[in-house]
Amino acid sequence: MTGSLRAAITGVGSAVPKRVVPNAEFEKTLDTSDEWITKRTGIKERRLVSEGETTATLAAEAGRKAMENAGITAGDLDLIICATVSPEMPMPSTACFIQEILGATDVPAFDISAACSGFVYGLSVASQFIETGKYKRILMIGADCLSQVADFTDRGSCILFGDGAGAVVLEPTSEPDKGVLYSVMHANGGGWDYIHVPAGGSRAPTTLETIDQKQHFVKMRGRDVYKFAVEKMQWLLGDCMEKCNITVDDVDMVVPHQVNIRIIESATEKYNFPMEKVFLNIDRMGNTSGASIPLALDEAVRQGKIGPGSTVMFVAFGAGLTWAGAVVKM
Repeated sequence: MTGSLRAAITGVGSAVPKRVVPNAEFEKTLDTSDEWITKRTGIKERRLVSEGETTATLAAEAGRKAMENAGITAGDLDLIICATVSPEMPMPSTACFIQEILGATDVPAFDISAACSGFVYGLSVASQFIETGKYKRILMIGADCLSQVADFTDRGSCILFGDGAGAVVLEPTSEPDKGVLYSVMHANGGGWDYIHVPAGGSRAPTTLETIDQKQHFVKMRGRDVYKFAVEKMQWLLGDCMEKCNITVDDVDMVVPHQVNIRIIESATEKYNFPMEKVFLNIDRMGNTSGASIPLALDEAVRQGKIGPGSTVMFVAFGAGLTWAGAVVKM
């Protein structure tokens, strides 16, 4: 009976660029220091793409690993979704490039653009396809290379971003206490200018002037983003626990968007989440946007911190403005 189906995560995978960029590298060109960056963000290093590495290549590698982990092949897939705001090209979708790389012939593929909330948005969308019985095996990928739209003369933003991809395979389960138990999505377009890339779209097409004015790079209102992020992460944690009738004691791990260690600590302190229940890899990966949560999830699974039966909460927020959360029983 399709009404009793849930989407279960049956495989996880991730991929990051080979190039490791420590904070010390920014000291050469910016008025900053390793101590300053670490204290304000929690980031010590990040991975940035180099020649031959793109959003699609990282996404495909993460997807391949997730399929191997789930014990399926590209021929078993019914759908590919990629959450990204740094696509391979403006068109076609990055998901179509991933499909071609994986050899998933004729499998439908599309992108979701919800910035750092993208993976959780995609998880919610993919779950509906499975719960209705429309599709049985979905590859959901979060992938971003924000280094490609970062202004490396702006110390307030370029130090934050890393590149990477994370993926999950979703399949139906009829077990009563397994799979995506709850998901929630929200947006407020009135805050679009908190985090945005001004040019390159129909509002401001590419011209020599937009290039000279660096309008193709990420612009951020840092203080406003900080306040928004803390508020929404707190709300998401509370909403997810309330809707699922669970407490901090019932949650095995929170996997938050890896945005800033101070934001994460401020938000989780409200509910007295012990930090051992909050998975962090921001110190080594930085903010990888849509890749952030699935990349961290894969790492937590490989470290044995999340396993079968674990109750996991995802909370994310990003440009849009968007915010989203989910509770998953592994």
